[in-house]
Parts: sequence; C-alpha cells; structure tokens
Amino acid sequence: MKTAVVICPGRGTYNKSELGYLQRHFGDRALLETFDTRRTALGQETLSALDGAARYALATHTRGDNASALIYAATLGDFRAIDRERIEVVAVTGNSLGWYSALAVGGALSAEAGFEVANTMGTLMQEALIGGQLIYPFVDEEWVPDVARKAQLLAQVAEIDRHADQVLALSIDLGGMLVLAGNEAGLAAFEQAVPPLQGRFPMRLANHAGFHCALQRPVAECGRARLAPELFGLPRLPMIDGRGAIWWPGATDTQALWDYTLGHQVVATYDFSQAVRIAAREFAPDLFIVTGPGSTLGGAVAQALILADWRGMHGKSDFQKRQQTDPVLVSMGMEEQRKIVTTGV
Repeated sequence: MKTAVVICPGRGTYNKSELGYLQRHFGDRALLETFDTRRTALGQETLSALDGAARYALATHTRGDNASALIYAATLGDFRAIDRERIEVVAVTGNSLGWYSALAVGGALSAEAGFEVANTMGTLMQEALIGGQLIYPFVDEEWVPDVARKAQLLAQVAEIDRHADQVLALSIDLGGMLVLAGNEAGLAAFEQAVPPLQGRFPMRLANHAGFHCALQRPVAECGRARLAPELFGLPRLPMIDGRGAIWWPGATDTQALWDYTLGHQVVATYDFSQAVRIAAREFAPDLFIVTGPGSTLGGAVAQALILADWRGMHGKSDFQKRQQTDPVLVSMGMEEQRKIVTTGV
C-alpha cells in the first residue's frame, strides 16, 4: 500500500475540457441532487445543469458562485474514488478554494457543510467582486527557481502598495508563481513595472476577485455571519492550511478552525508552497494526489517540491525523470493518471 497526501485544487480548474466532469466521475447521485436542491432554493443554476451544458461558457462557468461549487463537488467526487485498499491517505491540503474542499475530505466538515461553505463563500466573492488577481512567475521555463528574483518582485509589490491609490499584495505563493491581488490601479502598476514573459505573463485571471488580501474583509465578515462555528468538527485526517499549520485529528480547536477559515484564510496570503513543503517533510508520502477538476495545479505542486529540494529534484527535467521511473505526482484530472489511484470510477 502506498501513502499519499491529497491536494485539492482552487479556482480556475474547471475549464472547457472539464465540462461533464461530474457526469463522468461523481458517483453519488443522491448527494449531487442534494447540492442541486440547495442551489435551486438559493435561485442558482444547478450543478447538474452547469456541468451538463451543451457548451462551456466562460462568463457563466468561471463565476465565483458557479465555479466554487463545481470545483468543490468535483474534488469531493474524486477523493471518494481513491482506492483505499491500495492508497493510504495520510494528510490533505488544498490551494485557496481548495481549503474548503480539504476541510470536507479531511472530515472537519460534512459533505453538505463543505458545500455550504464553498458555495456561500464563492457567492459572496462574486457578489462583492472586490479587486482582481494576476499571476507572474519567478522560475524559468525549466522551473529552476530564482529566489533573488522572487524577493525583487515582492519588493516591487510592496513599493506599488505604498501609493495611496494603489493596493497590491501577494495573494498566493503558488509554487514558482506569484499570484497577486489588488485594485485596478495596483494591478496595472505591476503590469507596467515588469517585463512580459513567455508570451503570457503577467496574466490577469478572469472573474477572480482580489482573494487572500485585506480587500476581502467585507467578504470575511459576511461569511462569518452566515456560516456558524457549529458546522465545523474534528477532522479525521491531518489538514495542512495556507500557512503550513497542521490541524490534527483529536487535537483541533474547532472554534479556532472556523476563525482561521473565515478570517486569516480570506484576508491574508495563502502560502500554498509552504503547505506542500510541510506535507512533504512531515508526512513523506509516496504520492501527492491532486484531485480534479483539471490538471493545472500539478505544475505548481511540482515547482513547490523543487523549491523544497524534495528528493533531489532541482528542475523540470529532474521531476519528469522521476515521473517516468517512480511517479510522485498523480493528477486525477488526467485520465491515464487517474487509473493509478482509483478502481476505475
């Protein structure tokens, strides 16, 4: 039996190729109907209708109130499909929205409560839509990190943020990428300050608010008002949060977990790289399993492992060689890799 840390993806992972993902992989039809009933009661389009649409619509499927629920359900379905007779899950973590999914797969929230948290917070973010996000790398195309370049970029972010009309902050430390959050003036100033890279960076993220920064305080306050601490319980699995802190089964203060989830996690930097580093060093799993939808988070996980000097990997070629001989990363959004950890669901 192999050990694994499960990693839950965040926004931006349910894209055109993921249309129909729930139809293909979500095995619990009764639970999906429960989610649909809840969304209907809120006046929202059902997950079944969104996932079963004839075509993918960027304006519809990337909205926070739709994307968050779709991604949560896809993650939950994939986690349940992992073959526990062959795979021992030793810990869970996630990226951004993926923290809400990690709470559910880790057992601190029921499946229904996890949906309530993900759907509520996604809806609040969409309704407020405060600020935006962009992404910019500090690794080269071979994923070799440039720590000095990262420090320089963060210094530029701080300098831009000092201007009275400009807001800019590190939103997510995402492997070899910096995800920045800010207002329009702050984001535009950064775009003008850095050179274009690889023909696509700096890249604005469509339909994304300025997640994980102080701009989201009103959203955090609304979330705390709508989501009761009583939804949260003791986890069944260790959960690694966006600071790299571990919430242990039997030793978790559920009030503190609620407070972090609807406080710090919303308004401060989410250090995904640190979460992966702690997962590697504290649990030393045989595998890192990234649930679907999508497979875009796999690169960030690999980059975070390279940054952590995990098992002698120093760049993309080292990672690729390792994947060919003794895979360390499985992306369930890729059908050929999905088979490695499931029973064919």
